[in-house]
Amino acid sequence: MDPIMISVVAFVAVVAVVIAVMQVINDFGSTEVEDRLQVLTGHKTKEEAEEQKILKKEMLKEGVGGLSKFINGFISKFGNLPLIFEQARSPIGIEAFLVISLVCGGVGVVIGMIAQAPAPLLPVCGLTVAVLPYFWILQRRKSRFKRFAMQLPDALELVARALRSGHSLASGIHVVVHEMPNPISEEFGMAYEEQNLGVPIDQALKSIFRRVPNLDFKFFVTAVAIQRQAGGDLAEILDKIGHIVRERFRIMGQVQALTGEGRISGVVLMALPIVLFFVMYYLNAEYMMLLFTEELGRQMLAGAVVLQIIGAYCMKKIIEIKI
Repeated sequence: MDPIMISVVAFVAVVAVVIAVMQVINDFGSTEVEDRLQVLTGHKTKEEAEEQKILKKEMLKEGVGGLSKFINGFISKFGNLPLIFEQARSPIGIEAFLVISLVCGGVGVVIGMIAQAPAPLLPVCGLTVAVLPYFWILQRRKSRFKRFAMQLPDALELVARALRSGHSLASGIHVVVHEMPNPISEEFGMAYEEQNLGVPIDQALKSIFRRVPNLDFKFFVTAVAIQRQAGGDLAEILDKIGHIVRERFRIMGQVQALTGEGRISGVVLMALPIVLFFVMYYLNAEYMMLLFTEELGRQMLAGAVVLQIIGAYCMKKIIEIKI
């Protein structure tokens, strides 16, 4: 292992870590609201706050203007990335996320060098570690969607009870905001604030569906839109939707129990070739390097990757049962 190469990689990794820390500090720094509070409490005059704000903007434009322009251009190629961050309620911004991904990629390369992985596998190691933050965002979004779906039946029942008590739909949504935990209270709170500002309530609910694309919630939005146009007993419709959602959760639990063996088998079958490859490499590295040095070996390796992807897709389709 070349010491110069190790030094270069370590230097790049340290610089990336410093940039990531600076970006995170910038994201969690003092906000405009905090500056106003300092002015109100007398810790800072209004002129000082305005001057500091102008200095921050100028330093930001001069210092990271080129980097921000490049990152924004890169982000624009992935149109759904801002929506994913909005749906996941990520505590960090997209720019900091990209920097952290680059740092993880450098760490993955360093780990591959320390483990004495073959040179063709070093980019694979870096890419594997670099995508971990993206999987974290997806898992955070998935967990938030799951909590929203679990809370939806109770929220619909609260709205239905409020309607039967003589309250309006907006008042029923306000009850959900005060009585239910996050994330459903947060989403319904945003819809309640939007309708207070003059947005039609069905449009405000549609904006929730954009952030939380839940099929059961779409039924609720459709029922509200139809009731506003044609009338009807909205409370009874919400009770039926809540009952259907609870029954779907019960059936999904049974399906998860019955497909547990298949899911475990899929994980084992997907991980077995990868584990066997590394075991054989450490037992006989010269024998396994033929997969990279010979043309036939590279073709076999590419074919194995393609077959792994096809097998994973087929097993996913077999295990996942839509209800």
